[in-house]
Amino acid sequence: MSAPAYDPNNVFAKILRGELPCHFVHEDADSFAFMDIMPRVDGHTLIIPKAPVRNILDASPAVLAPVIATAQRIAVAAKKAFDADGVSLWQFSEPAGGQVVFHLHFHILPRKTGDELRPLGIMADNDLLAKHAEKLKAALLKDPRIRPSLIDASN
Repeated sequence: MSAPAYDPNNVFAKILRGELPCHFVHEDADSFAFMDIMPRVDGHTLIIPKAPVRNILDASPAVLAPVIATAQRIAVAAKKAFDADGVSLWQFSEPAGGQVVFHLHFHILPRKTGDELRPLGIMADNDLLAKHAEKLKAALLKDPRIRPSLIDASN
């Protein structure tokens, strides 16, 4: 059974095209990172490829490699920015795997020992998300692997 075609009107594709707002964190030639509007923990960030790919099962290594590299950079920065003890990296593929938005994405969750995840589906305060995005961008600027020109505070 073949997977359904990529839907160019999914919410993440609309964010990439600038049709929907987001709390921007990072962008490079191949990937885009922004705050999850329903965070399970403070600093919950999403990383997506710019390529139209449904999930990890459909992604070529050429699409996947730079997105994973960005996920690592965001994870390192999130751990520092949110004074976390560790980081969870989540990726869900297909409905049975928990995927809801059918554009490949990785969740980065900075975690503290003994923390509890917030319930699913609770929208965060926009001002708080903006502060978290700025905190994460500041941590990214301290990462020598990130060129400052790639982080635009005006987004």
